[in-house]
Amino acid sequence: MTLAVTILPEPQLAALSAAYRQAVARKRLRLLAGAAVFVAALVLAGVGAEVNLHTLFTYFGNFVSYFDRILTLESGQRVWTDVGEWLWGWRKWLRMLGETILISYVGTLMGAVVAFALNFFAAENTWPSPWLRFAVRRLLEFARTVPGIVFALIFVIAFGLGPMAGVLAIAIHSAGALGKLFSEIVENADMKPVEGIRSTGASWLSCMRFAVLPQVSAGYASYALLRFEINVREASVMGFVGAGGIGQELVVAIRKFYYSDVSAILLAIIVTVFVIDIATGWFRARLFGGEART
Repeated sequence: MTLAVTILPEPQLAALSAAYRQAVARKRLRLLAGAAVFVAALVLAGVGAEVNLHTLFTYFGNFVSYFDRILTLESGQRVWTDVGEWLWGWRKWLRMLGETILISYVGTLMGAVVAFALNFFAAENTWPSPWLRFAVRRLLEFARTVPGIVFALIFVIAFGLGPMAGVLAIAIHSAGALGKLFSEIVENADMKPVEGIRSTGASWLSCMRFAVLPQVSAGYASYALLRFEINVREASVMGFVGAGGIGQELVVAIRKFYYSDVSAILLAIIVTVFVIDIATGWFRARLFGGEART
């Protein structure tokens, strides 16, 4: 087999080279223009948000010194030199951490149930009525737009201090977030099995049960596990407004300047979140048949 090589005349080669250089120059110009717009938008946003770089660099030492204080015991020693003194309240903190995890678990489960019940009405390919779909989508938007800690504060005012406020706040926020994610999974489902089951005279509920649900159940479980991981962190913060969990103890330690207690409680929260993150990541990987990642 012979290969034919075409040699272009010198003028054509020069023209092609010039056109290539022009294209590269235009691409670089677009990149520089995009970078300039990004920097200008960042500067304007910083001015609007009153970000003062002089103040940031002037008082950055206070930020560093706070970490120095929380890693120092009252005796002046570092916390790791006397672990018993540092973690003196570990039984109480573990109990409150357990309460935080239970708040997250119950709230996530309640939110997932509500999201499961509503997501079929929010998906465009499973519910033909535009008015009901519009109403359900706006309801889910409201539930996930209002910060969870705001819901927690409202429920604390309504029901008093304690885990109940945290559970309800997490449930509402999780329902809004998971409802959107679940409906997006349903909208990406293959509708051919639905058409096949519908042709047999099956009801809408049967079509969802036997044609759509088998396709999306793994995605539902994956997003619910991810939401549980997020909610553990959310529940830790909600304790700041009295909604139960380890956050209540953390805010007390911060307000009373129990510096070493702050670092001990933060360590407990961080380790707990790490463990849950690794565990839920492994479960999500198994759901999709992949390798667990840490």
